[in-house]
Amino acid sequence: MRHEAFWLDASDTTSLYVNRWFSEAPPKAVVMLAHGMAEHSGRYARFAEALVADGFEVYGHDQRGHGRTAEHGTFGHYADADGWNKVVGDLNSLNHYIRQQHHQVPILLFAHSMGSYIALAYLMHHSCSLQGAILSGSNYQSISLYNVAKQLVRIERWRRGPKGTSKLLDFLSFGSFNNALKPTRTEFDWLSRDPDEVDAYINDPLCGFSCTTQLWLDLMGGFQQITPIKHLAQIDSELPLLITGGACDPVSQGKRLADLANALRSAGMRHVDLNIYPDARHELLNETNRDDVTTHLRDWLNAALTRNRAHPTAAKETP
Repeated sequence: MRHEAFWLDASDTTSLYVNRWFSEAPPKAVVMLAHGMAEHSGRYARFAEALVADGFEVYGHDQRGHGRTAEHGTFGHYADADGWNKVVGDLNSLNHYIRQQHHQVPILLFAHSMGSYIALAYLMHHSCSLQGAILSGSNYQSISLYNVAKQLVRIERWRRGPKGTSKLLDFLSFGSFNNALKPTRTEFDWLSRDPDEVDAYINDPLCGFSCTTQLWLDLMGGFQQITPIKHLAQIDSELPLLITGGACDPVSQGKRLADLANALRSAGMRHVDLNIYPDARHELLNETNRDDVTTHLRDWLNAALTRNRAHPTAAKETP
């Protein structure tokens, strides 16, 4: 496997740091990666290696406020204004770049946690650009919950400033995730049962930071967009989708993955698969059963390529 990294200009000229994993042979398909909150795309190298060995090419960008992309901004901060639309638009920019490099090659998407929410918003406008999508470590709850949460975030933004961080918001999100797993060794045990993977996350200087109140406000606004069934109905009903995660993931508690799958089916999606791993936690690709997970994800991607689906086209500009 070969690896290179480059900077990609987004629609507003923001520079996105992109990892590309590939081989010398032309790929049978390309997989886009959308990582989660307080991490970066470089953490997916092991998964990318397995996909490249099977004939795929993989691209993953560090999202705004994350990884190397944050060198041109603020860690944990999408943007001062319109941050949600910008991070959704970044997926569009990456898809457009890939399409320029590989005119006739199918493109699929793997999106984890925060990335899965951004991916849903992307799919609402650009599902025709993909051959399939995997949403990992995701979640689905009532719109009323997000309405209330948004008001709390507004108060914290007023109190701490848009680029400030909030211990209250941290506690209500990451800070509470270990509660069901006690006794715990670290505050990030909820990520994986593998202590080495948890330690690798803790020791990574590009992981585990607090996000700004403005990012949380952007995210709550994003949840309000992607939750209503009538909005999810904008996704192409023929797009193959896989919802996957761990039964012991505190983000979804397993059951909310099923809620997401059911919401997508209610919205008209005809090819929604659901796979929940018993005892697994938030980061399936870093779990103790990661080899089985990788094999299943690779097999699903290959199956998605065989779907009788019109050839996807390049994404249009995000409104």
